[in-house]
Amino acid sequence: MRTRGRAGGPACAAVIFMCAIATVDAAGADDAKAAYPSMAPIGQYRVASPAEETALARSASPASIAGEAGVLVLGAHGYETAAKGKNGFVCLVERSWAAGFDDPEFWNPRLRAPICLNPAAVRSVLPAYLERTEWVLAGVSRSDMIARTRAALAANTLVMPEPGAMGYMLSKQGYLSDADGHWHPHLMFFVVHTDGAAWGANLDGSPIFAAQGNPEPVTTFFVPVTKWSDGTPAVMEMH
Repeated sequence: MRTRGRAGGPACAAVIFMCAIATVDAAGADDAKAAYPSMAPIGQYRVASPAEETALARSASPASIAGEAGVLVLGAHGYETAAKGKNGFVCLVERSWAAGFDDPEFWNPRLRAPICLNPAAVRSVLPAYLERTEWVLAGVSRSDMIARTRAALAANTLVMPEPGAMGYMLSKQGYLSDADGHWHPHLMFFVVHTDGAAWGANLDGSPIFAAQGNPEPVTTFFVPVTKWSDGTPAVMEMH
């Protein structure tokens, strides 16, 4: 069964900015733009099999969460249900178009970002990413995606993240950017646009990072943690 976004046309919720953690300098950004100017053939974004993608999706969080979560895998027209959950969480592997529209790796076919979203994020954050995926697979251009999003903003029909919306990204197997690979295991918190400094984010010595959505008025906070989903320790090197 294909899972669609919440009703309301192209005006669904805030996007998951998993690629905002990448730290690409000016030269790196130019290289990325040169390398990924447009969408690659869809086969390059696929995982070998639904079973392999399911396992990768579940690696985003500890088994105590992922084992009871629903799982979505990428199909021909959008994400499809590979496993029904019992705890309200949903695990999936995001692709590069989960990034901000201006991200230089928006079309990077190598990106695989396992994430497990809690029930609040499933209801209020996930639908927008599912809908954006449908746009991508239908051949909608990036400029048209931006236009649709801006139209939803103008119509005041965007769904904002619910209080407590968050996700786990603790997979060793993820590939979040060419610059950082799987980066650090971390938690993500999605809130209506706010000043990152209110959380102490992006300040010298702070373990919290913040990314501001554009054009969506959403702030995503990234909080690195010390262990991967399998319980092994992670080397914490803040950049």
